[in-house]
Amino acid sequence: MGDDLLGHIVAQSNLYAHQHCAAKPDSYLARQQWTPLDVPEFLKFWALTMLMGIIKKPSIRSYWSSSPICSTPIYPQSMSRRRYENILRFMHFSDNSLCPPREHPQFDRLYKIRPLITHFAARFAEAYTPGRNICVDESLMKYKGRLGFKQYIPSKRSRYGVKVYKLCDSESGYTQAFRVYEGKDSSLDPPGCPEHMGTSGKIVWDLLFPLMNKGYHLYVDNFYTSVPLFKLLYCFDTAACGTVRKNRVGFPAQLVRTRLKRGETSALRQEELLAVKYRDKKDVYLLSTIHTERSVEVSVRGRAERIRKPVCIKDYNRQMGGVDLADQLLQPYQIMRKSRAWYKKVAIYLMQIATHNAFLLCKKENPGVTLSFLQFQLQVISGLLYQDAPAPRAVMGD
Repeated sequence: MGDDLLGHIVAQSNLYAHQHCAAKPDSYLARQQWTPLDVPEFLKFWALTMLMGIIKKPSIRSYWSSSPICSTPIYPQSMSRRRYENILRFMHFSDNSLCPPREHPQFDRLYKIRPLITHFAARFAEAYTPGRNICVDESLMKYKGRLGFKQYIPSKRSRYGVKVYKLCDSESGYTQAFRVYEGKDSSLDPPGCPEHMGTSGKIVWDLLFPLMNKGYHLYVDNFYTSVPLFKLLYCFDTAACGTVRKNRVGFPAQLVRTRLKRGETSALRQEELLAVKYRDKKDVYLLSTIHTERSVEVSVRGRAERIRKPVCIKDYNRQMGGVDLADQLLQPYQIMRKSRAWYKKVAIYLMQIATHNAFLLCKKENPGVTLSFLQFQLQVISGLLYQDAPAPRAVMGD
């Protein structure tokens, strides 16, 4: 987080606290009076919040427990529990009084976190240049409260939550671009995208637009893959590869009707576009403007013999996992505090993505240093908690 964003969060949190106290002068919080928040104190608050993702406890109150069995002295030493809870309660990112009403043309479902989205989107893009292979997929931030654009995705670990579309570097998992899903009726009109392109194609275009005409290889799953999208991206020097639904418009019916035995492949090419059907345990369909029809021998887990597999499918399996790679690294450190305020959970989630990106940048700039994500987080937390004094050495391993 840059100084400009930190200053904005502090200013909006103070404003929200004053608005609350003015609206409810007889409330307990108003009678206690709000002590203005500043940047150093907010950084301590964020460090303690990050640490909750590493040290799991059943409630916020338990972090301030004085029990000799389960106490965590760093919490009461850094901040009182009441102060922490008040900062969490009033943490804010936009002025509620300026939010356009629902019937207004400029109404924004993500108004409460729009400054964070704008800031992180710009910083993520400018801080890193992805390798040639990139992928687009979705993540699900767990949230079970009431929310108009909450999603249910049974294949995801969380199942219920806020969906975030991501474009990631396939090798490292760096989040280069993202878009928070706002609901089916939200408008999506990315620059230069043809009007006839479907919603999934517009999502890819929106995330990919700054990287077009640079020779990237994009990997997507069957939610996004379509013949029109791949042909259009090819015109902008962006090749693509992805599994495809067999009933997609433009996918050759001749290929769908072809009967194959396990390990067999059938392929058709039309100019730059390759359509492939491969029989594994079930039929796999794939489109690519990257590959030829070439196959290679691969070993199969649990089987002695080797089988032939199209290079396009082998590459797809290897390059499609960038988003999952990032999610898997973040998952053990999720900060899962119960909250009715969806925007605070999304804000914390975005801050954790920023922390993961910072870790990858640190590794890139220091290739000879062995550092786990846990060790990196502990170093960041120590630096934020001990801003004016030497930090004790972190000894926890990964």
